Amino acid sequence: MGIEKTMDAMVELGQLRKTFGPIVAVDEVSFTVGRGEVLGFLGPNGAGKSTTMKMITGFLTPTGGTVKVNGFDMREQPLEAKRSLGYLPEGAPAYEEMTPLSFLLFVGEMRGFRGKELHRRVAETMANVNLEGVAYQPIDTLSKGFKRRVGLAQAILHDPSVLILDEPTDGLDPNQKHEVRGLIKTMAREKAIILSTHVLEEVHAVCTRAMIIAKGKVITDGTPAELEARSRYHNAVLLRLRGPLPDGVQATLEGVPGVERVEALDGTAPEYRILPKDGQPIIGAVSQCVHRQNWDVVELSVEHGHLDEVFRSLTMPAQALT
Repeated sequence: MGIEKTMDAMVELGQLRKTFGPIVAVDEVSFTVGRGEVLGFLGPNGAGKSTTMKMITGFLTPTGGTVKVNGFDMREQPLEAKRSLGYLPEGAPAYEEMTPLSFLLFVGEMRGFRGKELHRRVAETMANVNLEGVAYQPIDTLSKGFKRRVGLAQAILHDPSVLILDEPTDGLDPNQKHEVRGLIKTMAREKAIILSTHVLEEVHAVCTRAMIIAKGKVITDGTPAELEARSRYHNAVLLRLRGPLPDGVQATLEGVPGVERVEALDGTAPEYRILPKDGQPIIGAVSQCVHRQNWDVVELSVEHGHLDEVFRSLTMPAQALT
């Protein structure tokens, strides 16, 4: 399962496996990520997302399988592989007695930068993640959102070609999330980025591709639009009317060719969600029906599908969905 390997693959996983005693955390996971791709790594808690990311970065040793970063095998050539990696782990650990400025100078020196180049990189990175206002404040006094930004700053300081980001916007307010997502989209043009998230709107905002993992296995892999197309709401029509209305509106809509069923929604105005058979487009037929009936339309729109519904259907037992 997954997208075929390309000549520009920068991350390659082959049958990656990790066990902790009798527990199989990651089970034969294989995929590639190329330059310009932002892969959204999705799954419920305990699915194996963070464990997979730790193996990609060399933080954990796989029980089996291979990880290659820019062609370097993480087991056989770990230093070469890690030089082109930036990693924001879960929790964004840092030396809390240090300030963001001193911490990033320390990280830059560990990455081999000195003098003007070191200070230039630190200044640019702090500006990119808006840390200037807390540059001299001890990290242990910062909010969760600012600590997260310090973690992101150390991950991108050396301008890596591969970024592994575990919940990059966790703890950020809406404005900060918008800024970080914009930064990720800008960086993605020349990088391969893998990010895990529980925020499905983030998939729409930054990801070119989405992968769902459950119980250590890849369940599905495709573009966000391809995943949405698996939703029962794909190509559903939302119709809001201005009343009062004659009797039989719902029955009339249910008689439109291609309609599977009609849901009456709660709202201040009469509102209906019209679901198609097999996800086929029905907006034209519904529009013609509305025109023939001469109803006063407030809104007529097409839904692309609900990622959260697809996520639940793929990761929860069938009985839990009823």
